[in-house]
Amino acid sequence: MLNRFEPVTTHYSLAGHPQSAHHIDFANDLNAQQIAAVQAKPGANLVIAGAGSGKTRTLTYRVAWLLAQGVMPQNILLLTFTNKAAHEMLARVRTLIPVGSEGIWGGTFHSIGNRLLRLHGENIGFPPGFSILDREDQKNMIEAVVVKEGLRTPDKRFPKAEVLSEIFGLATNTLKPLPVLLTQRYPYFLGMAEQIAHVFTAFAVRKRATHSLDFDDLLSKALELLESHEEIAKFYREKFHHILVDEYQDTNRLQSEFVERLASHHGNIMIVGDDAQSIYSWRGADFENILSFPKRHRGTSLFRIETNYRSVPEILDVSNAVIHANKRQFEKTLTAMRPPAGKKPAWVPLATNTEQASFVAQRVLELHEDGVPLNEIAVLYRAHYHSLEVQLEFTRRGIPFSITSGIRFFEQAHIKDIAAFIRFSVNPRDEISFKRIVRILPGIGAKSADSLWTQIAANPGDKKDFDYSSLKISTKARKSWSQLTHTFRELGKTISPASMIESVLSTLYDDYLKERFANYEARYEDIQTLAAFAREFQNAEEFLSQLALLSAVETADKIVLPGENERVTLSSVHQAKGLEWKIVFLIWLADGMFPSSRSLDDPQALEEERRLFYVGLTRCKDELYLSYPEIRLGGYGEAFQLPSRFLQDIPQTKLERWKVDYLPSEEAPF
Repeated sequence: MLNRFEPVTTHYSLAGHPQSAHHIDFANDLNAQQIAAVQAKPGANLVIAGAGSGKTRTLTYRVAWLLAQGVMPQNILLLTFTNKAAHEMLARVRTLIPVGSEGIWGGTFHSIGNRLLRLHGENIGFPPGFSILDREDQKNMIEAVVVKEGLRTPDKRFPKAEVLSEIFGLATNTLKPLPVLLTQRYPYFLGMAEQIAHVFTAFAVRKRATHSLDFDDLLSKALELLESHEEIAKFYREKFHHILVDEYQDTNRLQSEFVERLASHHGNIMIVGDDAQSIYSWRGADFENILSFPKRHRGTSLFRIETNYRSVPEILDVSNAVIHANKRQFEKTLTAMRPPAGKKPAWVPLATNTEQASFVAQRVLELHEDGVPLNEIAVLYRAHYHSLEVQLEFTRRGIPFSITSGIRFFEQAHIKDIAAFIRFSVNPRDEISFKRIVRILPGIGAKSADSLWTQIAANPGDKKDFDYSSLKISTKARKSWSQLTHTFRELGKTISPASMIESVLSTLYDDYLKERFANYEARYEDIQTLAAFAREFQNAEEFLSQLALLSAVETADKIVLPGENERVTLSSVHQAKGLEWKIVFLIWLADGMFPSSRSLDDPQALEEERRLFYVGLTRCKDELYLSYPEIRLGGYGEAFQLPSRFLQDIPQTKLERWKVDYLPSEEAPF
């Protein structure tokens, strides 16, 4: 059934229009590499745009150039990863061509998918008024399916809706069968593979029955529409004379298939991206999409944009050396437009992770005293838990900071859960901690927690000797309650807070982490880092006191800056992509930390880790500090560390090695 098609116009010209693109001075506005890409001939074009090279400018001017050549706006499809990027590009096009640029199909993959489904969704059973489930709605519907199917039983944990949502989304975006995905990414759920697949199917049935789609469906159903209805696919293949895709290195298999299907008629597709910045495989992005593009499109024209406008040459020398070590790539060498700074990036080995944090804090204070705004300073790292010591040190010294890699370490749910166990062990009258603990167990909600506490409160005497196994527990919670009482007994045998944390994790909480959180590995590492921090304290009381003080401090109140609220940025490199700062500290550059231990035996994973390091390096404009602790103070004791193998890729002549004496914490100097 054909419905609600737009008219197709095959010819359009702005020639002679007083405000047409003919008045744009391309030669003055662009460098030679950018012009070559902007004025590329029709066909398949791959633009490798290096970091800081003006990628958005190139893509914007390409659209303007197409309009100048007589392409009608309605025949251009511009695909981006964020609505903000699409709006900015289209706004720039309108600035270049005030009249005649309306009608371009521009937006995110999902917004374009939504547009197609609103027009033609009835062909696959979804009327124009279908609902789009937000994240919370999606989780609620999944949980309703799990409950209806009776998959939460007393003797077996089943993944929470948040985890199932993550699994279903990855399966959809990677086009992988669920068993394959579980084997690769969630092996601890393989015993439940059949039930998880059943929930996936039942969830899809319920969405169709309620005329609802989740975010991932917007694209997968749009592809289904094109695959199952040739007349609709043919219309859009002929409609889009030119397709342009931004950040192509971040596309997943589903997005790639969607683009390929739409571009198959005219073959005029320009993809813009940087293979050296492909760092999101963990969320489904497929590096092969950009790497194999020339193989899928014979006769592809390759353009390299290598002029960098962001960083000084000394930083680019290091960045180029690092990325050249990768074997699978489109080779490029970034060239700086800026003059030399006369200062090499610093390689800073420190004795321990505590001293690393002390160095970063001290150097930040020195830079600020020299006039560098705190907003122009960033501390970047591989994983969120790497930021703990820096958060602690900044708090002690009164340095304000913001965190883009997640919420503050001690405010995270899993950290607060672990702390609740220790607080209750120390103070059995802590009602809040008790209720937080027991609600972890299946079958215990707010009302059950209230009932349990009422039973405890009604029993006089010393709560330290209380027999928790005597409480009235629902059948569903009985097995897990037995595990909890065992954990309480284990905690009562030790006063070491680090040992307490390990006991909670091994007896009860590890299984809960897997069931409750999609990013199990990252949260597990957080808890190990908390255990390492706890080793500094001889007893739980001291540990909890320090935890409470650190959690209560708002560092922004401790430094008053004239006229603005400045903060140092703490961020994972993944979250920092696309951003830039004058000063960048890259910390924890030790093998097993950056690169991560899971990548060391996998050549492809190791190359992605190197790309991640490259992204971190190229965020920096002026001054770069590369540091690592030679000894890691961990939850299980001290461990010697080797410098990151990525540092070995850099010629020593390109770095200045710093020797730093231990810097004790100081009070805020303001």
